[in-house]
Amino acid sequence: MGIKGLTALLSEHAPKAITEHEIKTLFGRKVAIDASMSIYQFLIAVRQKDGEMLTNDAGETTSHLMGFFYRTIRIVENGIKPAYVFDGKPPELKAGVLSKRFEKRAEAKEEGEEAKETGTAEDLDRFSRRTVKVTKEHNEECRRLLKLMGIPVIVAPSEAEAQCASLAREGAVYAAGSEDMDTLTFGGSILYRHLTFSEAKKAPIMEVNLEKALEGLEMDMSTFIDLCILLGCDYLEPIKGVGPKSALKLIREHNGLAGVVEHLREKAAEKADADADGEDGKKKKGGIQVPEEWPWEEAKKVFEHPDVTPAAELELEWKHPDVDGLVQFLVTEKGFNEDRVRKGADKLAKFLNSKQQGRLDGFFTVQPKTSPKKGASKSGGKDAKGKGKGKADTKGTKRKNDEKEASGSKKKTKK
Repeated sequence: MGIKGLTALLSEHAPKAITEHEIKTLFGRKVAIDASMSIYQFLIAVRQKDGEMLTNDAGETTSHLMGFFYRTIRIVENGIKPAYVFDGKPPELKAGVLSKRFEKRAEAKEEGEEAKETGTAEDLDRFSRRTVKVTKEHNEECRRLLKLMGIPVIVAPSEAEAQCASLAREGAVYAAGSEDMDTLTFGGSILYRHLTFSEAKKAPIMEVNLEKALEGLEMDMSTFIDLCILLGCDYLEPIKGVGPKSALKLIREHNGLAGVVEHLREKAAEKADADADGEDGKKKKGGIQVPEEWPWEEAKKVFEHPDVTPAAELELEWKHPDVDGLVQFLVTEKGFNEDRVRKGADKLAKFLNSKQQGRLDGFFTVQPKTSPKKGASKSGGKDAKGKGKGKADTKGTKRKNDEKEASGSKKKTKK
């Protein structure tokens, strides 16, 4: 689910935090992608013309494999090196949310059966997508495929987006790739959204910069986590009546979530007393009620100290694809077209093993413009006394500085 309304809030209050790119401009970047989110996305999006998921002759679902194979090739072709991170065990705090998702899937399945009798094609498609569930087998098949493709695979101890955020924050990759905005709440320095969307969608890659988001919102990381929890996250039921704008206002006015909860509960108690003293003695509807069991402190601890594997303990290695293994798995076992699989493997081998072109922003730093000193001529050719400044020397000095900066930057690990 992510964080409700956070994108819109940042667009309004921290617009500099969000930029859009064409995928080809991200060459040379290493990105940790939330695989668990991607599986769900592919099962929903990669479908036949009749809206049903792709299957082979044996009736086995192949939408997730099709999505991972071709979308990953597209990412690699654009000079990006992806590493996929899979969910581990969910935090105990998430159990209630997962239970409600299960109930909603069951309801959608029942409604879908009814729609088969009386509904339209659109109704059937909507209900079928709501019943999608990522299984253990889906995860295992995707991990097997990616390893055969030569792509690094990581199984997180807990939440995949938390592990992606950690890898980006620690510098093992440049960015975390996910559709969930809570990647930022976990401390992900740079978030890429829409990275695994199909080319047909023509959706630009959205980059969200956490540092600029905090600057725009004028808050520190702790307060930002408070805001995200109040907006609505995976670990708690949202507070009814609190939308994005009111959440930001409350956080600012009461210096964080502790003050907000105290304020709302005091207001609710005052209203209850006033209703009880009313002429009819009946309680009126309205007012914001904080649920009695609303352990926001525990949710904050999950965001501040997520269960992740340190980047230093992980090895991200992109290898030559196992062509024979891919043909055996995708063609022999899953019924894919052999010619297309071999062509895809050729592209992987070409782009994963080729030496990547360095990014200019990895070698040079943009220096701020400085105003000319007092007494200097606007032409820049003579000093205050009219003497020449020596153009050759100026150019030579600049060239030496550029070479020094470039050689110094080359020593840094490129992401």
